[in-house]
Amino acid sequence: MKKEKFQPKAGPPLAGKIKNYPNFNEEKNYWKRGYRVVVGLDEVGRGPLAGPVVASAVIFKFSSPPQLRRGSRGGVDKNGFHHPTPTLPSFEGRRCMVLRDSKQLSAVQREIWYEFLTSHPDIKWGVGVVSEKIIDRINIFEATKLAMKKAMEKLSVQPDFLLLDGNFILEDLSINQKAVIKGDEKIFSCAAASIIAKVTRDRLMTKYAKKYPEYGFEKHKGYGTRLHCEALKKHGPCKIHRKSFRLK
Repeated sequence: MKKEKFQPKAGPPLAGKIKNYPNFNEEKNYWKRGYRVVVGLDEVGRGPLAGPVVASAVIFKFSSPPQLRRGSRGGVDKNGFHHPTPTLPSFEGRRCMVLRDSKQLSAVQREIWYEFLTSHPDIKWGVGVVSEKIIDRINIFEATKLAMKKAMEKLSVQPDFLLLDGNFILEDLSINQKAVIKGDEKIFSCAAASIIAKVTRDRLMTKYAKKYPEYGFEKHKGYGTRLHCEALKKHGPCKIHRKSFRLK
């Protein structure tokens, strides 16, 4: 009888099976050029009809980016830089999952990554939150940049270089910067920042859901879903709705 090849059950992919995962190439490039404190920045919440925009800033320790898979020796190149495998340790017997941009992870996966990233001794991070009232006053684009600046203010060290997810930089800062479109899919520190920002904002919106239960914020987190739009038509806006945003 012909043996069939074993096909593993579907689940979070392993690092070695996937190409173009976020990696440390950008960070290592600037470390080699003398920038020791390289910060990855990303935001969450530009599109919702309600709630704040949240940004996160993440720094991985220059000398030894954390080994992110238990039992993996990693590698060291000729310049002394470690090559960590961007994978979490096994969690309650489940397969290791690869770090991705927050939009490509489930809520449970994001929470696991959040706890790992925010408790690791070789990772420094900060979060900036800008309310819907400020968004209405200065517009969402400026509020996004303000949230990023607030996130950097929470860091315990002075950045040398910024890697921003998107197509803009923070012009009024005298720090060298680089904007990378889809940086949260390509750059490890930006992907980490996207997870921290997303979990932080989701938790805030879940709290708001208890105060304003008629809108279902715990389900859509303020985005313009059909459920949210129907609630808006029925109840009108509440205090955390963005007055400058309009239903299409």
